[in-house]
Amino acid sequence: MLGLKDYYFPIIEDIFDSYGLPTELKYMAVIESALNTNAVSRMGATGLWQFMYSTGRFYGLTINSVVDERRDPVRSTHAAARYLKDLYNIYNDWILVIAAYNCGPGNVNKAIRRSGNRKDYWQIYYRLPRETRGYIPQYIAAAYAVNYFADHKIRPLPLNIPVATDTILFNKDIHLTQISVVMSIPSGELRALNPQYRTGLVPGSSKPMAITLPLNHLGDFIDLNDTIRNYKPDVFLNKTTRINDPSRSTYVPADIKGKTRLVYTVKEGDNLGFIAEWYRVGLSELRYWNNIYRNTILIGQKLAVYIDPAKADYYAKVNSMSFADKQRMIGKTVPSGAANGSLPTMTQSVEDEEYITYTVRYGDTIWDIVKMFDNVTTSDVLKLNNIPDPGKIQVGQKLKIRKKS
Repeated sequence: MLGLKDYYFPIIEDIFDSYGLPTELKYMAVIESALNTNAVSRMGATGLWQFMYSTGRFYGLTINSVVDERRDPVRSTHAAARYLKDLYNIYNDWILVIAAYNCGPGNVNKAIRRSGNRKDYWQIYYRLPRETRGYIPQYIAAAYAVNYFADHKIRPLPLNIPVATDTILFNKDIHLTQISVVMSIPSGELRALNPQYRTGLVPGSSKPMAITLPLNHLGDFIDLNDTIRNYKPDVFLNKTTRINDPSRSTYVPADIKGKTRLVYTVKEGDNLGFIAEWYRVGLSELRYWNNIYRNTILIGQKLAVYIDPAKADYYAKVNSMSFADKQRMIGKTVPSGAANGSLPTMTQSVEDEEYITYTVRYGDTIWDIVKMFDNVTTSDVLKLNNIPDPGKIQVGQKLKIRKKS
């Protein structure tokens, strides 16, 4: 999150300043989404600012099967700024505004009335919902952590997306994969910069749409514009593309009617492939149920899993089992050292002490792997292992990771 702030905070500060809002309100995004544009709550709140569908639409965000501007850091921040300004016009107090953003103005108004019309957060504290009572302390903690992390010897992870970017408007349809292939820009990088395009399609023919690109690629993009749009348009720009992503296998989920919903809390060492195996469900199902478009999951994240009711009692214990026990449950051997936690995933190469060898696991992406190591970038790993396409790493593949002092 500290690495991501170098990309998202300047965007938020610039927009909030244009609305005359205190730029310190940016710390709310830390609590709302941990600066994850693809974050989705159990209630369906989505994006950097965790807008519900109705609130997002009210503040002008486009939300459909192709585009979800709640995930767009620029558009959603403009919407958040308008919402915060409306709340300030009601309360004229920024602490109450922050509280109302969390639980809604209706709950804050009820707390004010039940507290004898007092309009001070700490005086209405016990009348607020439990979650909102913790929200202001969390805001203070987030502001402290972002500004004083170095005093606690915490180091930000390197940012895996370019800080220097620019946008270009399109009035014709184009697909992010077309840009990725022709310009040799990693697909994950493009999707991270343009998370609002759910299937990768940019429907510019309906209205002008903006694409964010690394600044150093912008000139080449303009030069290669025709080549990009002529790359497999029959594959990437057909009608099916508007619902399904042709760069991935088309997936139609099974009906969950009649199934029992279990909740699994992500733990250190977990990945989606493991979790799907433990519950004997499809990886595509698990992604679909939890609105996950890649393989990235966070420790502490809650995942919904739908199970045959007859097996619900059996699988209900999975969430509290150790990693080793979960692996044994599906008949897999567990290496020594993994009994009390995560599976060892890296071994030092005997031939060369300057490198660590990492074995790719089911569900891994280059981006996930890079996050495990200090001061290592995606470009470092791709170049060192002669990988032209980061989307084509294979389970069991050995990757050399340069050790950094």
